[in-house]
Amino acid sequence: MKSGTVSVIGRPSAGKSTLVNTITGMKVSITSPVPQTTRNKIRGIYTDQRGQLVFTDTPGYHLSDKEINKRMQEVTISSLSESDAILYLVDGTRHPGTEEEAVASMIKKAGVPVVAVINKNDILTDNNREDAGFFIKERFPDSPILFASASKDEGVDEILIELFRIVPEGELMYDENTYTDQDLEFRISEIIREKTMATLSDELPHTIYVEIEDMEYSAESQEVWIRAVINTERDGQKGIIVGKGGENIKRIRKESFKEIRRIFPGSRLTLDLRVKADPKWRTSDKVLGRIFR
Repeated sequence: MKSGTVSVIGRPSAGKSTLVNTITGMKVSITSPVPQTTRNKIRGIYTDQRGQLVFTDTPGYHLSDKEINKRMQEVTISSLSESDAILYLVDGTRHPGTEEEAVASMIKKAGVPVVAVINKNDILTDNNREDAGFFIKERFPDSPILFASASKDEGVDEILIELFRIVPEGELMYDENTYTDQDLEFRISEIIREKTMATLSDELPHTIYVEIEDMEYSAESQEVWIRAVINTERDGQKGIIVGKGGENIKRIRKESFKEIRRIFPGSRLTLDLRVKADPKWRTSDKVLGRIFR
């Protein structure tokens, strides 16, 4: 039996979260068209008769001196030392540049077996495939290069074959029915953040974070009560989140409610959703310490 940890590494919007969700067959990581939606190491667990692969979905590696981006860089780098293999995901629609060079260099320094995947194959041109393939082959001559479409569930079987080939033998690290090790509060806060980003589109991409202020669950009465806060930077941004007549916050609550209910099937759910301004949270060590766990 094979059992190993796999870090999924790539630039922002390469499709890492979508791929992890597709492989596990469950919603493990939130997704959004906004780059760098993933902020933490998110573990998705895949188990079959061959063994178990524990995937770590990491933030897109983006070159920036902003504190929040440096924190995300640290999250990505730290995952490499914990991995038996690296799944290097390349967005084939974008020409490799300085940022891709930085990602490839970081991976090479880790000294871990690499499986390289050129993603979004369903929309690539022959030139896209040639450029991406040449870039990878020059830097990882001994690594297999695969093509996939994470959103279309194409090429996933080939990825799993290669990963199971290179990870070590070992017993299962998690129960075979487990698909993630995230705690409930984190999962719920991520769902609310995803729905907020989807509702507001590009208006507030990185100016929000979500905290669960309180959560109570009664197994006897099958009742769940959650109070969550969407934090933004300025008072003026609170109005954008709430929307005219409260239409935005109502939509965010409705969409969040539907997904959170799947976590508590058969229970009566109450979701109290609020909006607050937390100035300069993106430079606060205290807040960033809570977010980047």
